[in-house]
Amino acid sequence: MAAVLAAGALLLTAGCSSGGGAPDRGASAAPRTPEDSPTRRAGDVPPAKGTVTVVRTVTGGLDTPWGLAPLPEGDLLVSSRDKATITRVDGQSGRKTEVGTVPGVSAAGEGGLLGLALSPDFAADRMIYAYFTSASDNRIVRVLYDEKRAAGDQLGAPDTVFRGIPKGYVHNGGRIAFGPDNMLYAGTGESGDTGLSQDRKSLGGKILRMTPEGEPAPGNPFPDSPVYSYGHRNVQGLAWDTEQRLFASEFGQDTWDELNAVKPGGNYGWPKAEGRSGEPGYRDPLAQWATDDASPSGVAFAEGSVWMAGLKGQRLWRVPLDGTAASADPQDFLRGKYGRLRTVVPAGGDKLWLMTSNTDGRGDPGAGDDRILELRVT
Repeated sequence: MAAVLAAGALLLTAGCSSGGGAPDRGASAAPRTPEDSPTRRAGDVPPAKGTVTVVRTVTGGLDTPWGLAPLPEGDLLVSSRDKATITRVDGQSGRKTEVGTVPGVSAAGEGGLLGLALSPDFAADRMIYAYFTSASDNRIVRVLYDEKRAAGDQLGAPDTVFRGIPKGYVHNGGRIAFGPDNMLYAGTGESGDTGLSQDRKSLGGKILRMTPEGEPAPGNPFPDSPVYSYGHRNVQGLAWDTEQRLFASEFGQDTWDELNAVKPGGNYGWPKAEGRSGEPGYRDPLAQWATDDASPSGVAFAEGSVWMAGLKGQRLWRVPLDGTAASADPQDFLRGKYGRLRTVVPAGGDKLWLMTSNTDGRGDPGAGDDRILELRVT
């Protein structure tokens, strides 16, 4: 594995709301380059230090929640990794209603019912996309959500959109999202087989880009292939900024977790490089963390920053951006207060939804877990 830079880089740490603290050697931001630092208008770059306020607990008592999809009317859909169910959460009262079970899910280890995404035409077609582990692979299906049917039976038969993503007991990826281009993106893992990440013919250890019907998207970097970027270990976070630039979180092995600015056709190094290597041909992350401090899952963009949920690190990270570079060192919030953090999604303006992951077999669930929090951020 390639040597990694930034051993002495500093991090500004933060408590649950103020954002101040002593330096921490566990995280660092990459220096900006001319390519990654376009001229910005005054006020575009967020402040070096931000804040996080927990507005309220929306709901609790969720079982192995993984995917989180906000509905246009303000409610939330949540997937249960182990139960293979989708639950609707009232965005105001927090009331939970099970809408149905996704058939064919084989939950074991890190596999099961994972990411959720709404069709770009959801208001008209009421289609939900789901990424899950089956008996043979990881795949993406779409199901009709019919609220007129009885609770617990509101999901139609699954239509398989994409199949053949390698599965394993670990490293199944699982995050899906529709981008600003209305194409479907999926973060995959290498399923424990590190050789898949550098093999562009494999779907493991990749970010995939496809049409809503599961075909390779027009303009992809490799002909007739859904592969958008490669050399990843396990991607569980996808988010776009206001300029339609894609950012992705990635689990490292023993040394560095990563936040990457994703370029079409980019090679992100795994297993040859973990974190910043500086080696030709590999794209370095814009920020990196010691694995004890992050184990990053979901990411979201809000208020000029990428917000990254940490599982093992049990904290929410803020990375302020200047283009595709970090404009200041990362900050952490909520350290240890809510346990493992799985998914974070925009809730409009300066708000985020944040979901915990303490019932996944690796956490220490307390009363009320797992839960969804509403945050206000700057």
